[in-house]
Parts: sequence; C-alpha cells; structure tokens
Amino acid sequence: MDGYRVGPETERMLELGHPWIIADRYTKGWTKGASGDLVLLQNQAGKPLATALLDPGDRIIARVLARGQVKLSAHWFEEKFLAAKALREHAQLTETDVYRLVNGEGDGLPGLTVDRYGDYLMLQLYTGAWDRYRELITSALVKVFTPRGIYRKLRPQETRALEAKANSKKYSSLCWGAAAPVPLIVQEHGISYLVDLSEGLNTGIFPDQRRNRLELMPRVVGKRVLNLFAFTGAFSVAAAAAGAAAVTSVDVSAKYLGIAEDNFKLNKLASGRHRFIVADVFAELAKMQASGTRFDVILFDPPSFSTTRKSRFSTQGGTAKLVAATLPLLEPGGLLVSSSNHQKVSIEDYLKELRRGALQSHDELRTIFVGGQPEDFPCPVTFPEGRYLKFVINVKGL
Repeated sequence: MDGYRVGPETERMLELGHPWIIADRYTKGWTKGASGDLVLLQNQAGKPLATALLDPGDRIIARVLARGQVKLSAHWFEEKFLAAKALREHAQLTETDVYRLVNGEGDGLPGLTVDRYGDYLMLQLYTGAWDRYRELITSALVKVFTPRGIYRKLRPQETRALEAKANSKKYSSLCWGAAAPVPLIVQEHGISYLVDLSEGLNTGIFPDQRRNRLELMPRVVGKRVLNLFAFTGAFSVAAAAAGAAAVTSVDVSAKYLGIAEDNFKLNKLASGRHRFIVADVFAELAKMQASGTRFDVILFDPPSFSTTRKSRFSTQGGTAKLVAATLPLLEPGGLLVSSSNHQKVSIEDYLKELRRGALQSHDELRTIFVGGQPEDFPCPVTFPEGRYLKFVINVKGL
C-alpha cells in the first residue's frame, strides 16, 4: 500500500475523525493512482494516519475506511453490512418496508448507500472508487439481506452523460436478481405508495422523511393543507390519510402529480376533497393570494436547487422568498412546515432563512418542532455534513 502524505489541516481533520480528504496543494504531489486504490495516509513526518479509498478525479480525493490497514474482501463487506443491520435495531422499522440499510459514512462505508424498497435493494455509489468492488458488494448484500433483486442508481455525472446521449430517464439498472414490478407498492405506517426503481431521478418516496411524515399526521386532522413542490405526494397522502379536511398539492411536473393522484386512489382516499395543480409554485402562490385562498397548514420540501422555465429556486435565498410568498395564505395560528436537504446549509442558517422570510411578510413565526433524518440514517458525530436534513414546524402569529 503506497504512502500518501497530507497537509497539517487535513491531518487535524483526520485526528478529529472526519472521513474526507479534500484535494489541495499537498494531494497534488501524490503518486498517481487509480480510482479504487487503497492508500495509506501519512502526516508530513511519515506517521501513518489511516487507510483510505482513492478517487483521484474527484474533489473528495480519498475517503477514510479505517485507522489501521484493511483488505477489501467479501468477508470485510459482509462484516460491514452485518454491523449496519445491527445498528438498524435502534430504528423503528416494524411498520415500513422502505428505509436505509447502509448510510455511507454513518456505517463506515463512505460514498456508499443502500436503500430497501420492499424485497428489493437500491445501491448507490457516490464515488467511482467503489466500482471495482461491485461484485464483492453485491454478493455481500445478497448474503446479508437476501433481497429478490438489487438495483444500482447512477451517479449524477453518469446521469448527465446518459441524458446527453439518449435523453434517457432510466437512472438505475438491475445488477442482480429479479426485476421489481413497475410500479412497486411499498408500505409506510399503514399507507401504500407507488415507487419505480428504474426510471426517474428519485424512486417516488424519500425514506429520510418517514419520521417527519409521521410527525405531521396528527397535526393536520380536520385542516386545510397546501403541499408545495409536492412531487409524488407522499406528504399529501399522509395528510389525507390522517384526516385532513382538504389537501392541495402543487408541482410543476404533471407526471409526478399523476403519480400522486394514483397514490390517493391506491389508498382509497376520496379525491373530491383534494386538488392537484400542475403549476410553477411561485406563480400559483401569487394566484392564490390574489383570490383570497387560505390554508391552515402549508408545507414545502423543495429540491435543494431546481430550475423551471418560469423561475429558479435554491435553498439559500430562495427559502426566505418562499416563506414570504406563503405566509399571506396561512391563517393566523396556522402551521408552516418546511424542509430542506441542502447539505451545505446548517440548521442555524436555515432558521435564519425562515426568519428573513417572516420579516419580509411582516409576520411572526414561533418554532415548535425541529427534526431531521430518522435512525436508519446514522451519522458520525465527527461528520456534521452527514446531518443534512432540516425539518421545521412553525406557528404563525395571531
């Protein structure tokens, strides 16, 4: 195993337990290696620090696997997956078959995640460094979790390359076992959802919001709910199933809202009390405000960055604008439920965005709940970037 020396700042981060080595002037002097090589990280004096997985073409040039030396074998992966499985005993997973089995850095496998959807697994490798170990990873997953099939989701750069060639929407592929039905029906707290494991950037439900959907449900009984950036309507279905008086779902994608309607039908929820509006969110909010439409609960979980022909949205700056646009539609004493998965925005900065939006609309907000990702998304205390999800419930002043 070749020795790769790091600078003082990286050495300090490694001593603090951070798993990433960011490319800098010190890494430029490293011996040229191939993606997936195991490298021994050393300080400038030659003291061994950790074993890492090399990815020379990435900003995160190496990811720490262990403090000592390791050999990546089928047995090593099996041990990692068994440990991840044991850690899930702390999560409340008895009422769902959609959850995360392996959470990258949180399970000692940086850049590698595995999600369960019913009897099928979705593997995602965020670094090409894992590619050469895919057969070992797959065989270990089969042995430990006994799925019917395993899919691999493409990395963002692979997705862009695919679209450039064929404008394809199949962003994952079956790499082992039997193909999943399309759509596949999964369960969460007594509610059924439709997912597609092969087509689309996302499967149709976000497992990291499971606990937050449950948190929302008792708060919406008998209420008029507006769900912005509704996607396939997971929050909308949860609200309706909990007894919301009416749910309005808004999204720019007719396809996604069509799946949302199918989710309502699947759960035998009366569609007459619920609306699905295909529109740009900000344009629709302006129309609703002009018409005097009001809601008791408004929730939004926008993508961390999205672009439509009519508007652009990003978490930083965009959240305040969104809050200012929604609060005039919210009844006094109503709930503003907001969420963001933008990794680079801390909860403190996110709360500042909410505050800026409230100040712009001359309203008062009182925070009553702050949540994040559930127990199946463990995160090392030494890796704050892994605690990415923000979920906040505020009450509008009377």
